[in-house]
Amino acid sequence: MGVPTKKSRSAAVKKPNALRTVASKRAAQSYKFDAVAETMPREEIAKLQLRRLKTSVKNAFDNVPFHRRRMKAQGFEPGDLKRLEDLAHLPFTLKTDLRDHYPFGLFARPQSEIMRLHASSGTTGKPTVVGYTGQDIANWAALMARSLACAGARPGNIVHNAYGYGLFTGGLGAHYGAERLGATVVPMSGGSTERQIVLITDFGARVLCATPSYALAMAEVAEKEGVDLRKSKLEIGVFGAEPWSEAMRREIEARLGLKAVDIYGLSEIMGPGVACECEEAQAGLHGWEDHFLFEVIDPDTGNAVKEGEAGELVITTLTKEALPMVRYRTRDITRLSTERCVCGRTHVRIKRITGRNDDMLIIRGVNVYPSQIESVLVGLPDVAPHYLLVVERQGVLDHLTIEVEMMPNVVPTKEMRTVVAESVRHHVKSIIGVTADVTVKEPGEIPRSMGKAVRVRDLRPKLA
Repeated sequence: MGVPTKKSRSAAVKKPNALRTVASKRAAQSYKFDAVAETMPREEIAKLQLRRLKTSVKNAFDNVPFHRRRMKAQGFEPGDLKRLEDLAHLPFTLKTDLRDHYPFGLFARPQSEIMRLHASSGTTGKPTVVGYTGQDIANWAALMARSLACAGARPGNIVHNAYGYGLFTGGLGAHYGAERLGATVVPMSGGSTERQIVLITDFGARVLCATPSYALAMAEVAEKEGVDLRKSKLEIGVFGAEPWSEAMRREIEARLGLKAVDIYGLSEIMGPGVACECEEAQAGLHGWEDHFLFEVIDPDTGNAVKEGEAGELVITTLTKEALPMVRYRTRDITRLSTERCVCGRTHVRIKRITGRNDDMLIIRGVNVYPSQIESVLVGLPDVAPHYLLVVERQGVLDHLTIEVEMMPNVVPTKEMRTVVAESVRHHVKSIIGVTADVTVKEPGEIPRSMGKAVRVRDLRPKLA
């Protein structure tokens, strides 16, 4: 599926030691097996999905009282599952269900069989807790290795991992996957941006793993330090954990000199590695259908939409032991395509996530996603790719203020601020259709994130 040849590899890769040779051979064999799975005919994918779906639904029914109660309320028994279409008779699982059964109430295995726990930050309530058996961890590592290979990483590459480690699934997910692939991992995590840049340069990393917003922050710091990362050995960037636009992809690629590839995952389902773009097309995330079943529904009615139509992504796990998820509503807005990709992979493609139901703003009757505004801002003359949306209540209507920064090379005169503000206001109005105030900040004034970027500050009064 195409081994990159754009740049020469480091001496350590050209002359591997004995242990590295053994590890790389094992990883190459594993990748060869995955490549077969990735090009499976769609009829075979469906047969495998049905077989695994029956096992997963029975696991949920037998071992999770919450799922058993709800299935029985629907008059459903695991034996009623005859076709993939029968899944539509089952109720959805929501993020609030995990919080309501905090911490281990949705686990299908006793604590003694749980190898690892991850959890969300819980900033808006109780955290969501997810658990993994040893087999779950092994599957996760294999799928993340498959995803990295799909993105263009190869055994022997140096992978600089700037995803956060800890309870967040990003850091350890990428780490174990890169090791499974046979790569050399730099477990940097987030923060210490100046040191990140030094290590990327000194170690000769070919692959960068980070959130897209942090990748841009790294580029910004490197430019201030006089370091041109476009001259580094970086060739592939595997970016995820937050929605990002095509405009931001182009900005990252231009400033870091690499190919920016989208990766998708969520802790409730597994973590990163649920789906990934291929390096050949960069035109939709290949969802690994041998481990997950994907649906897209109308978020208002809950009914399935036609292939190619936008809606909310729903995922059912097919191989998870500790935390089987049945029709989990991700809140992510996307489209599905089963059209065969130029790379040869046959798994469904999840088109770029355009936003989340719970991130959508309604400003004076207009539905707005932060990613829509991002796509307008990125690339505008004199506007830096950092922004914040401030939402306030004015009377009975919501009001939007867009905070942007000028590029560092622009002289911040009053007249220039006015020009930039008017340009942003005009483009947002003409392209998205929403009227907003615009505040122009000094370079660096909008907070940078080492992980998921905070794009919205909601100042509206909370409902009692």
